[in-house]
Formats: sequence, C-alpha cells, structure tokens
Amino acid sequence: MALDDGEVPAIRFDRVEKQFGDHVVLHDLDFTVRKGDRVTLIGPSGSGKTTILRLVMTLEEADGGYIYVDEQPLTHVQRGGRRVELKEKHKNEMRKRIGMVFQQFNLFPNMTVLENIIEAPVHVLKAPKAKAVARAHELLEMVGLPDKAGAHPTQLSGGQQQRVAIARALAMEPEILLLDEVTSALDPEVVGEVLSILRDIARDTDVTMLIVTHEMQFARDVSNRVLMFDGGRIVEEGSPEQIFSNPHEQRTKDFLSAVL
Repeated sequence: MALDDGEVPAIRFDRVEKQFGDHVVLHDLDFTVRKGDRVTLIGPSGSGKTTILRLVMTLEEADGGYIYVDEQPLTHVQRGGRRVELKEKHKNEMRKRIGMVFQQFNLFPNMTVLENIIEAPVHVLKAPKAKAVARAHELLEMVGLPDKAGAHPTQLSGGQQQRVAIARALAMEPEILLLDEVTSALDPEVVGEVLSILRDIARDTDVTMLIVTHEMQFARDVSNRVLMFDGGRIVEEGSPEQIFSNPHEQRTKDFLSAVL
C-alpha cells in the first residue's frame, strides 16, 4: 500500500522474519499500517497473525528485519550493516504507545476493576492518581460497566471482564490498539456486546487498530483494510468489500468458503 508523500505510517514491517525452532512463522514480511487505519488479519490458525501482534507488543522478538512505530525503530536498528538490538529503556518507551487486548482477559485477580484500569497509567505513565481514576470512570461508562469499579474480576462474567480489559488498554491512551481474537474465549451470547463496544471505539476515536479475529462480520464492519495470511505470507489484501465479496486469490476463496 503506497503512502502519500510525507505520510508517516503508524506501523511498518520491513523484511520481518520469525521462526519457532525449525518452523518459520513469518517470511520476509513487508507491510504498513497507516495512522487511524483499522487493519484486520484473517487466515487459518498457525498462519502467523497473532505472532504479528506479539511482535508489535514486543512479547516476541523478530529473528530478522525491522519493525517501526511512527517511523521509530521498535526493538532493532541497522547500524554499519548490522542488526543491533536497542536498549530496554527505548523498548519501554515504545511500548507505552501500544495497547493490546488479549483472548484471555489477563486482569489482575487480586485487584478491583478500578485498580486494574489505573495500575499502568499511574505506575508506567506516572499519571496523577486522581486523573487516572476520573479517566477510569469515563472508560467504565463507555464500556457499559459504570457500577463495577469496586468489583473483582472473579465477580464478573467473561464478557464483562473483556470489557474491563478494553477499558484498561484504552486507559494508556495508546496510539495503536492490538486486538487478538478478543471474543474467542467468550460465550456466544456475549460476543455481540464486546464487538459493539469495539465498533464504537473504531467509529469515535482515531486510534490505529490491528485486529486478529475469526468474526468475519466484525472484520467487515470495522476494517478499512483486510489482509489474508497463509503460511506466514500475505496472500491477498484489499478493502473488506473486495476481500469478502470478490476475492481474487483461490486461497482466500477457499478460506472464506470454509469460515462463512
């Protein structure tokens, strides 16, 4: 995807390689995500989609190539023809710009909902506690849980926990929000309420989203770009309309006919 002159992408992958043991998960991956874009990655299990999110979140490290956020190197830089790892302090600064919502909600069970949401803003961003608390209440209102600030995660349903996890990610005011199969651990009847909140966020904010989901209708509703992955490579990319209504590649057609 070509960027306009002078436009700085939110995320850029430059010849990224990743393998686990002998298994190569990503091959020479190049792609960019524009600021404010909602890009959804689709494809079969094991095609490298979640690995991409984990690399951006620095939960995994690429074996080759470079990832840039706002054109700043994320973990490695090229110096004198060598690939050099950047210091942990730099990585920590970069991490502050990125939020992630996981399949499993990963809330701290010993903390209340409010404490879960304010933990990172207060300790990582050094936000004043009163400001963090006020923002947490705004976010709980936004995700439809204004009365749950004092509850513990074990007192909440899966759908409610995932909504708290979304609020917690947004409390860091991220430039980029990564969503990894956020409905796959939920009962079917609560999937809709979580997706509805994410649709609202996509509509009402300018946060850049990189999404992995098996909910094709959600991908269609929220994305302005869809990438079909298979075997660690991009097989096809295009608008949701083009990918879901008129895919060009046989692999995309086969995948969509299996899941739709």
